[in-house]
Parts: sequence; C-alpha cells; structure tokens
Amino acid sequence: MNLIKNLEWRYATKKFDATRKVSKEDINKIKRCIQLSASSYGLQLYKVLIIEEKVLREKLKPYAWGQNQITEASHLFVFCNYSKIKFEDVDSFINNVKATWNIASTELQGYGDFIKQKLNEKTEIENANWLMKQTYIALGNLLTACAELKIDSCPMEGFEPDKFNEILGLHKKGLNVSVIATIGYRDNADKTQFLSKVRKPLDDLFIEMKYNE
Repeated sequence: MNLIKNLEWRYATKKFDATRKVSKEDINKIKRCIQLSASSYGLQLYKVLIIEEKVLREKLKPYAWGQNQITEASHLFVFCNYSKIKFEDVDSFINNVKATWNIASTELQGYGDFIKQKLNEKTEIENANWLMKQTYIALGNLLTACAELKIDSCPMEGFEPDKFNEILGLHKKGLNVSVIATIGYRDNADKTQFLSKVRKPLDDLFIEMKYNE
C-alpha cells in the first residue's frame, strides 16, 4: 500500500521551508478530501479557515506559543466547530440530501426528526464536546491527504482558542476554534524528519475481541 509508505513518510513537521508554497491545485485537492470527511449524521457542523496571508498569521503566532510553524508554513488551516447546534442546520442538511438524491421531503422527515431528538437529548457540555470531535475527523483527512501529496503537515493544539476566536472574529460567526494545522514543505534543517517514527507495537495497540458465552 502506497498509503502506508506515505504515512510512514509523514511526521509532525517542526520547521518549514518558508520559501516554498503549496500550489492552488493541491490546496483544492486537500479541500476536497476534507469535504469528503465522515461526520456524525453527515451534518458537517464546522468551517475550515485557510490562511495564507503572513500578516494575519503573525498576529496569531504569539497565541500559538510562538511556534514558528504558524508563519513559516505555506498555509494555516483553522478548524472551527459551530458554537451551538441549531435545528435549522439539520433542516439545511435534510434539504441538501433531498436535492442530491432527488427524493421527496416526506421520505426524510423521520430521519430529520430523529437527529433533532438525539441532539436535544445531549447536555450543552455534551453537545460542545461532540461538535469539537467532528473537526478532528476532518483533520485526520487533511493529514492523510497531505501525506499522499507529499506535502508536510503539523497538527497543533498548542494555541489559545479564545485569542484566535477574538482575532478572527469567530464568535460573531457562531464559530469556535478547536484545532489547527500547518502545511507546506519541510526544511532540510529540521532534524525531526530523520528520527524513526515512535509508535506502540500492534499487539499493544489492538485487542481482538471474541464473544464467550
């Protein structure tokens, strides 16, 4: 599998070559892979900001622990979950299904009501956690897509969400930053690329379960 080789090739890049840029064509491929990510009920209750402009990234850098990847990378991806769940979002999804599959609304009414019921059963904290988890699925697709395209990446949780929200004006848009990632091309001086990948052995990571009566 080329995928395994490409995943073995990728690592959390610590130093990017600031002179190299990811092409528009490859950015579009990454966007498509994120768009195709799985999400609970298929709702995709998040937005992904793509920031190339250096001035804006310089403003964000102090609130990302001063990490150089923020400004040295080609692009910064900011994954933002919806701050709150609205039933209108479910209705919008149902309408999208209706248009895509060319079926009557009556055939989807029950599914829409089911989703609303399940979301309504969650507490506010449970919904907030659930919304944030959805972005991590999309992040996984970004990392895999980059590996396939031989584009370097670094997922990052070391930042201050409130400051990012403030600078990017996200609360006004009903959004909240959950996780970020930088992409670009590794610098030859990044020694991390030469280190062996550290992972648990398969036997330690997986448990094959069997049913015993």
